[in-house]
This record gives sequence, C-alpha cells and structure tokens, in this order.
Amino acid sequence: MKKRVFIAVNLPERLKKQAKSFREKYDYLPVRWTKENSLHLTLVFIGYASDEQILEICRLLKETAAETDPFSIKFKKIVLGPPGKPPRLIWAEGELNEKFSKLKNKLEEKLLAESAAFSRKESRPTKPHITLARLKIGRWQNLESPPQIEEDFNFEVPVQSIELMESDLKGDGAEYAIMESAELGENNSQ
Repeated sequence: MKKRVFIAVNLPERLKKQAKSFREKYDYLPVRWTKENSLHLTLVFIGYASDEQILEICRLLKETAAETDPFSIKFKKIVLGPPGKPPRLIWAEGELNEKFSKLKNKLEEKLLAESAAFSRKESRPTKPHITLARLKIGRWQNLESPPQIEEDFNFEVPVQSIELMESDLKGDGAEYAIMESAELGENNSQ
C-alpha cells in the first residue's frame, strides 16, 4: 500500500506555542487550524510512494542532508496566503532564503533523477511558509468584513535536520508522522 509523503523541517516547540497564541486570538474565524504538533515547514511534497520508493527517498534524503550545512530561516509576519491570489490559508511567512532554496532544489533534482515517486519540480520561487490554518472558503467569503491579517511574527527557525513525513488524511485534518530524520552537515563535521 502506498503512503502519502513529503520532506519537511520540523519546528521548535517554542514556535508552536507562539503560533498557538495567534490561534487563540483568531479562534472565531471560519478556518481549520493546523494541529499544534503538525506544524512544519514543507520542503518537497512527493505524493504517494511505495515502500520500495520510500527506501530510495530515505537514501536521497540522508545523502542530501549530509552535504548541506545547518542554517536558519527568519519569519517576520503572519498573513493570508498565497500572495497575489484569493486567500486560502493563514500562514507564517519566511524571508527568502538562498540556503533553503538550494536545499529544496537539490532534493527535487535528486528525486527527479533517481525516484519514480517524484515527477515534477516546482516552477514558482521558493518562499518558506508555515501553514497555520486553511480557510473554510464558503464561510470565509460570507463574512461581512473578512479580516486583513498581517501580524508581526518574529521567529528564527534553526534548520539542523530534515525529515521524511507521512501524511495521513483524516476528516479533521491531516496527521503527520516522521518516517526518517537526517541531520544536516554530517559529511562536514568530520
């Protein structure tokens, strides 16, 4: 049986607590909040993969992580997303980050070249974001005056490992589980 998988950066507990206080402030909105323990920063969405493909993805994950030095990503605000389109999400928006973009591109290139589970590279520019909530579109559009959300959210996320995550879709939102974790910079620490 195939599993729905993606590669992500897991987040510090402090950031999850900070996001929870934002949620409490806007708890009245017609949205489905991301569960606190499910908050993450997606690097590459893969889709459905067999057990054999997952083993190959794990190998590529570890190989890429070992070649990449740890880095940090700065988050500055919480806004409606995606920018320039009708809102669908509330997210914490990160600054453009060259190291994040390079890691994402390297993972996508290796997956395209070596994994049958991955078939498309993203064409849009990579801007890190953390999905805090998904709008219930019909109810959101019926609000008399939907809020224009733009709040300060100063947080730096250390990226010291990357994880292969399984996404199990449930009626009340997806549940995520770490399948494999790989520390960054393992080749550079010797």
